[in-house]
Amino acid sequence: MPPLLEAIQISFLAMIVIFLVLGILIGVIKVLVHFLPYVEEPAPPVRTQSPVAATGAFQEEDHIAAIHAALAHHLGKAPQDIHIQHITSL
Repeated sequence: MPPLLEAIQISFLAMIVIFLVLGILIGVIKVLVHFLPYVEEPAPPVRTQSPVAATGAFQEEDHIAAIHAALAHHLGKAPQDIHIQHITSL
């Protein structure tokens, strides 16, 4: 048998095997989807803001003080050397 004809036969045999395996995989997936359908998880409950014990101004001052201390520590400077001018929430 000439080498070219043999190469063509092997190529066709390889393509048949590949498509057969793909067909079997598609069938297995369809059977699994039929017996194990996807169930969407329920949405997490919406959280409402809980009542805060501290007043708004006092809590804001605490946040600014914490940000100030963290920034001073990160920069390696004394807290009195840093002046925060503007803070925006994300």
